[in-house]
Amino acid sequence: MQISSRFTIAIHIFACIATFEKDYKITSEFLASSVNVNPVIIRKLLSQLKAAGLVTVTRGSGGAAVAKPLEEITLFDIYQAVDCVEHGELFHFHENPSLQCPVGRNIHRVLDDKLERIQNAMEQEMKAITVADIIRDTETYIAQNNL
Repeated sequence: MQISSRFTIAIHIFACIATFEKDYKITSEFLASSVNVNPVIIRKLLSQLKAAGLVTVTRGSGGAAVAKPLEEITLFDIYQAVDCVEHGELFHFHENPSLQCPVGRNIHRVLDDKLERIQNAMEQEMKAITVADIIRDTETYIAQNNL
């Protein structure tokens, strides 16, 4: 099971805003050219990020901007904002295991808590990484590789 690409695209959006906001108007078209997706996808994500209070979007001459300090926005905040997984559950369990089979009859009891622990661990790691960390690493990589 994969987390939707909306998550990494949303992180990409923050990196672009932070990198280019002083030099360019940050429009959905500008962001779409960096991500290499249709601007409609960017507008949808910006709408979700705006609803979560993570970005501001000003029509016309304004463009997109980060709504609060990058150190206060975690990957988990973004993950929640763009609704990467259905019903908040990372793992989708098959619906109807056979009750006639001893494995099928018990698989939920055996596996559900383990999957929940895995998801919780992932979410805790996401809460420990901020957008500021991503921007810092991006700037370092660009500088080290003369890009």
